[in-house]
Amino acid sequence: MGTGTPIGRVRGLGSAKHGAHHWWQQRLTAGSNLFLMAWLMISVARMPGYDYAAVHLWLQSAWVAVPMALLILSVFYHFRLGLQVVIEDYQHGESRVVAMILLNLFTFTLGGIALFAILKVAFSGAPA
Repeated sequence: MGTGTPIGRVRGLGSAKHGAHHWWQQRLTAGSNLFLMAWLMISVARMPGYDYAAVHLWLQSAWVAVPMALLILSVFYHFRLGLQVVIEDYQHGESRVVAMILLNLFTFTLGGIALFAILKVAFSGAPA
């Protein structure tokens, strides 16, 4: 039979069988965040200048824009996964649904704005 109390088994309480997948997603995004943030730190440290024109020119390179876009996607997805766990653990009832909707709206909006900014710079011409 299973573990838990008989009334818990009747009510269907227990594991939802999705914890391992969520756990792996958090670990994989954490690893990619670590790798991509190390790339960003080294790449920024090796830049010849930090004025607007130099950074704009640096970000126009596909070798920079693609990892930056991947970093944005990974960081925002990791952020969403972590806060989802907090909301699921500490919010109950209708406030959980509202909090999850607001979390999704917040992360997709800010992630989209960040990706748009990177792509705008990557596909634009020389800085003014």
